[in-house]
Amino acid sequence: MLKKTIFGKIIAVPLTAGIVSASLCGTVSAEQTDINSLDRTSHGYGQGVETDDQNRPVGAEMFNDEMSEYGCYAMLDEDKAIHLTFDQGYENGYTAPILDTLKEKNVKAVFFLTGDYAERNEELVKRMIDEGHIIGNHGMKHASLPTLSVDDAEKEIMSLHEFVKEKYGCEMKYFRPPCGEYSEQSMAVCQKLGYKTLLWSFAYPDWDVNNQPDPTAAFEKVTKAAHGGGIFLLHSVSATNAEILPRVIDDLRAKGFELTLPEI
Repeated sequence: MLKKTIFGKIIAVPLTAGIVSASLCGTVSAEQTDINSLDRTSHGYGQGVETDDQNRPVGAEMFNDEMSEYGCYAMLDEDKAIHLTFDQGYENGYTAPILDTLKEKNVKAVFFLTGDYAERNEELVKRMIDEGHIIGNHGMKHASLPTLSVDDAEKEIMSLHEFVKEKYGCEMKYFRPPCGEYSEQSMAVCQKLGYKTLLWSFAYPDWDVNNQPDPTAAFEKVTKAAHGGGIFLLHSVSATNAEILPRVIDDLRAKGFELTLPEI
């Protein structure tokens, strides 16, 4: 255990917990003044490896304790639901097979888009929407929000929000901080703009296209992490994820979990 200060509070942090410190426009309101005064310290989120007796990551529980007042969640308070989410930084040819699997298995997921992805992949984005998935905001330029001023953070979020609304007729409501980097101030900005922020309670090294995890080992890692209220982060650039997804869905369901969209 070690002692750590988060937003002015001294708390005990398990060494394996994984949380490591690292207005649209117009006149300035009292709300804006309050946001400007909030802590800008950047934190890098990770769910860690320590779990409780329900297999729920301690790091995700700690994040919720600190940040849920700003509408930010790494895990939801549910017994048997798991939420699949995919980060869409760029297209690598595996999104269509992933969508095929989700359609075949009747599973809905959340796809967090960057601005570049939303601009370049119209057919796939339209398919996500048409097939009942949720489109989430991953930042217009995938910028680290804690490094931005309040005004620039709002532009980073709302420029993509307005683009997706105009091009696809879809109004996004969930945000995922690029690289899991957040501050008290940046999360307050998201809340002010009407967003709920979703991090994750499971993720694994699946993003390096030149060093993909072994499918058998990946399947074991993903399915053994199952827990109620889980928010699973997967990257759609991963050949391994596309390969194991059908079996992962079947296994999670066999364990009694429902694969659903978040409702917060």
